[in-house]
Order: sequence, then C-alpha cells, then structure tokens
Amino acid sequence: MAKQEYFKNALSNFTYEAASGGAIRHLADLGYTVKQIAEKLSFPTPYERIQKTVWEHFLNTHVVLEEEPGNGAGREAAVYVREYDAYGRASFRRVASAMDGKQAAVCWKERKFDKENDGRLAVYLKRQCDWAGKGKSASAYVSCDFGLDVRREKGKLSERLAALDEGQRDYISGLPWEEKRVYHRLDARMQGIIAALYENKAYHGVCYFIETEEKLIIE
Repeated sequence: MAKQEYFKNALSNFTYEAASGGAIRHLADLGYTVKQIAEKLSFPTPYERIQKTVWEHFLNTHVVLEEEPGNGAGREAAVYVREYDAYGRASFRRVASAMDGKQAAVCWKERKFDKENDGRLAVYLKRQCDWAGKGKSASAYVSCDFGLDVRREKGKLSERLAALDEGQRDYISGLPWEEKRVYHRLDARMQGIIAALYENKAYHGVCYFIETEEKLIIE
C-alpha cells in the first residue's frame, strides 16, 4: 500500500511539474503576481499550490531570505533540469546551482532614515539601490513582517495594504508569508510598496544595502 502511495505521489508531482511548475516559476520571474499566474495557467492548478511553488522559487533564487542579509547564512540555490530517458520520456530533477546561497558576513553601518535630511523614502531607496548595486537591486533587501501581521491580528494585514495600489496589494496578499520576519529583495516593486506603506505610517523595518554595508532603520 505504501509503495502504491509513493508512486501515486511521484506521478502527481511529475504531472504537476510538467504541466504547471516550470510555467509558474517562469511567470514569477517575469513579475506576475500569484493571482495573475493563476489566471494565466492553462492547466487547472490549486491556488495554494501556486503560492507554495512561487514561495519556494523565491527562496531558492534568493528573492526572499529567511535569515538576515549579510549574516553569512543562506539556503543553497536550486534549479530544475529536464532530462529524457532512452524512450524520450521527460522528467525533472532538482539540482543545486553553481550559485552559492551563502553570503559573507557583513559588518553593518547602522543609521536611521531621516525624512528631513534624506527626503522622500521612494527617491532615497531608488538612489541607494541604483548606486550601491550599480543598477542591480539583488544587492539590497528589506525586512517584511507581513506574516506576523496575520498571526497577531486577523485583518491587520488588509488594513496595512489599503495604502497600496491594486497590483501592489495583489503581490503582497498572494504570497504565503511565513509567520516570522523575512527579507525580500528590494527591487523596484518592493521600493514602491515600502515607500507607499511608510508614507501612510504603515511600515517600519530595516533596509540592507550589501555593497555599501549600510543598514537603514526605518521607523
């Protein structure tokens, strides 16, 4: 019985991977929200499974970190390789990529964001990301407590997201945030989200600019 269940699960996972898994990760890389991905898929896929696939992909590609940036820890990146057997049948194999998930420890230079001297947060974040990362936002991260909002008080996350536009709300609400602080890559979309929340007194946290070793505390 256990053997039958094993093969049943293996077949289910293979079917899912072949029909939806790769498409979901590709669309997530293109910037689609979970809601948009669900609407785009031709193969019927449970919404929760799409969320899980996107979240795992973000963890594997370091869009999201579970540990504070620059602490020397990290998860090993992974990619999915399509292989064919002697009969031309395709299968997928998860392998570690050449990219190392670990980062060297950083000795952060802490400072608080000062609206009086630093100006608008949106402009400041863009300037810092463009300069520190030479146009590559992968060198900057921002702390996210959205999962903690859900645990602390039902409806609190929805109240915070009211400050965002529809696309920004769909992006945040579509991800299955863990019930702890995590760190999202400070790309252009997250810059806009954090700035909008801050302007509406709905965000406090920390930004990390790895290249310049600056830790910006936003209160």
